[in-house]
Amino acid sequence: MSKNNDSFMVTIKDHKTVEHSAPRTLLETIELHQIEIQYHCREGFCGACRSKLIKGDVEYTTDPLAYIDDEEILPCCCIPTTNIEIELAK
Repeated sequence: MSKNNDSFMVTIKDHKTVEHSAPRTLLETIELHQIEIQYHCREGFCGACRSKLIKGDVEYTTDPLAYIDDEEILPCCCIPTTNIEIELAK
């Protein structure tokens, strides 16, 4: 995990663009802005928060154990390393 202290913009498809600041996880940022997202374990085990990464890059704070496709991320255990655009699962 890098020591990423930067802020990045997170565009959430069908919602809004919000600012993310490390060391908070992407899930915590989404919750902070009162955007509804499914989650359960908060540690990359269950995959309930699985979301599509449309553009940008993230890095994981812990290795996710839930299955995700190549274009998917787990907001519960990742942080943006660039501005990103995501689509939350419905």
